[in-house]
Amino acid sequence: MDPSGEQARRLVDAVRVRDAATVLHLDADAFFAAVEQRDKPSLRGKPVLVGGVGGRGVVSTASYEARRAGARSAMPMARARRLCPAAAVLVPRFAAYAAYSQVIMDVLRELTPAVEPLSIDEAFADLALAPGGTPEPEDAAAQVQARVAELTGLTVSVGVGRSKLVAKIASDLRKPGGVVVVRPEDEDAVLLPLDVRTVPGVGPATQGALERLGVRTVADLRRQPLDTLTMTLGEAHGTGLYLMSRGLDDRPVVTTTERKSAGAERTFAVDLRGRDVVLSAVDDVVDEALQRLERHGGAARTVVAKVRYADFSTVTRSVTFPHPTAADAELRDAARRAVLAAGVVEPVRLLGVAFHALSPHAQLALDLDAHLFDAPRRAVVGEHDHVSGRLADAWATVPGDGDAGDVVDGTTSGPALPDGMTAPGIDDVVATLVEDDARLVGAEKAVVGRPLGGSQVGRPLEESNARPGLDVEHATLGRGWVVHVRGREATVRFETALTAPARSRVLDLDEDPLVLVEPVGVTPPSQVPPELRDDA
Repeated sequence: MDPSGEQARRLVDAVRVRDAATVLHLDADAFFAAVEQRDKPSLRGKPVLVGGVGGRGVVSTASYEARRAGARSAMPMARARRLCPAAAVLVPRFAAYAAYSQVIMDVLRELTPAVEPLSIDEAFADLALAPGGTPEPEDAAAQVQARVAELTGLTVSVGVGRSKLVAKIASDLRKPGGVVVVRPEDEDAVLLPLDVRTVPGVGPATQGALERLGVRTVADLRRQPLDTLTMTLGEAHGTGLYLMSRGLDDRPVVTTTERKSAGAERTFAVDLRGRDVVLSAVDDVVDEALQRLERHGGAARTVVAKVRYADFSTVTRSVTFPHPTAADAELRDAARRAVLAAGVVEPVRLLGVAFHALSPHAQLALDLDAHLFDAPRRAVVGEHDHVSGRLADAWATVPGDGDAGDVVDGTTSGPALPDGMTAPGIDDVVATLVEDDARLVGAEKAVVGRPLGGSQVGRPLEESNARPGLDVEHATLGRGWVVHVRGREATVRFETALTAPARSRVLDLDEDPLVLVEPVGVTPPSQVPPELRDDA
């Protein structure tokens, strides 16, 4: 008997999948842009780009109107603006997205207590654990869509299958606002014709390797022997894709509050050159990463550094301690050594630091003899290159799959976003958290949080802290949002979800001061005056 064939058979037989389509995946459509259009009536039906607005800004989310012009997530903002010059370009407002996300997640929990948020705009739900019995998947999807629309005015796409893998793929097939139910007997008809890039874990590097094998569709991938995939992609990645091409995924829907990792990253306006300059910049990134670590565990066992060079090649290196540690000095030293292990020999465009294997309790020890142990002897440096390392895919700043391009700070239990407005520097600074599920290679989703810096809420609006889209308030004109500020002249639209679309007004900030404020929150469509509703 062929040993490789026997190994593949045992692998397939070991996966126990459900016999009915009871895993639901919800994905909010163009989430960031859709929230902006809900909160800003003058932008409804018009192209909107959300992301960094500086010279190196990247699109986080493009509205569907902007996508028709060719703009998309993960695209440089400058290019998106050229493709869609009429688009409104706004910075992310994380507090607003968190409020909408909470409502959406609560809608899922009305259906079943088994809800597993993946990010701020998507989640899995286990219909088999719904009180009163398992609902029909079409009915459950329709119920969720109707309730989300009723409470938020947003649309969501829903996929249902017998596994997380199939449900996730299904939710992407009919965006926006679609429902796709894939029953077990229909899986091959749905999956096999799809482009291989729809399979989680197939990024640009993996796609290139598969194309050299002649693999362009899921059907092509399924025809590849297990040993061919493992030799080409590595044991874990090759095995994962072998199973996924067959729709085999036995991961349960898990409700958890455990944060898998915490960190920060920074894209620089000017490339960094020189070892000392890079290490100084690492220290700044570590400062923010340590703040996040303190809020979510306090100790970590593994420190991962990410270095992206001017040519966009990316390398990650990790340092692992024998035990979790909360010592700032040790974690900072590990981050610096991981960066140096990446080989800082070219101009550096981006630096990132992430803490993994978080723990609420660090190994306690009196550091009486610290001078006897150098750091390299107390920790292990691991290497993960851009092509073959799992961490390379996990570190991808923005997933390139349409709506999955909404990138924010989040946890596995739903959004836990920083409060406050963005600080100056949102154009070039973002903080990153990586969600990691080791049981499905490539299932990680990188999510971007607020820029480094303090909250601007409550401060007077001025040119230095103004960003397009931020919420402001005037003593007599009420609430509005920033269009732009030049010198002491501010252009603002005074409108909310409860008002008619407003024209831009130009104010002298010396005569008419404005204050940066938090977003209002979610306004259900039922609260909007009848004459102003979209269906009026």
